Amino acid sequence: MAAEPITVSITRHVHPERAKEVAAWARAGQDLLSSYPGYLGSGWIRPDPESPDWHMLFRFADAASLAAWQASPERAWWVASALGMVEHSPEERRTGIEGWFDTPASVEVIAPAASPPPRWKQMVSIFLVFFPLSLIANWGLSPITHDWPLVLRVLLTVVLVTPVMTYLAMPLVTRALRPWLNAPKRSSRSNGA
Repeated sequence: MAAEPITVSITRHVHPERAKEVAAWARAGQDLLSSYPGYLGSGWIRPDPESPDWHMLFRFADAASLAAWQASPERAWWVASALGMVEHSPEERRTGIEGWFDTPASVEVIAPAASPPPRWKQMVSIFLVFFPLSLIANWGLSPITHDWPLVLRVLLTVVLVTPVMTYLAMPLVTRALRPWLNAPKRSSRSNGA
């Protein structure tokens, strides 16, 4: 009789203020898991960005492979590194393919993260800030820098304009343009089917 794959389900309770640290911790764990013989896959699920419950599933080819992972010093280090950030709960183990297809006790849908605007919209936003700032800086500095070498004039302009653009102008413009920047793509017209 062939060994059956085994799926492990674990829920971690995460303090919300530690979410970024725990996300990095979870990625490190998946990197460690993926290097072990018999590893078949894993994933983290959060029911909601504010939820303190993080669910992890991981799967090994057989009980021996899982036992090797669980007895490893890497796993011990990884679990210990989360003390104070997460609370561990008991794990569930399932064998066979049903481990991936069990009916969940509840189904919660997480909205996908917003994708960044298309690059051409980003370019337009930057142009709307950069051109006027550059023009004003060059005009304002020209009485002082008119006989400076081009490299020094450009350097002074960039040094002065970059912080204004980064901390003041770009945030204001992107906030004002947010509806346009985040507008959904237009779908192509259907053929009446």
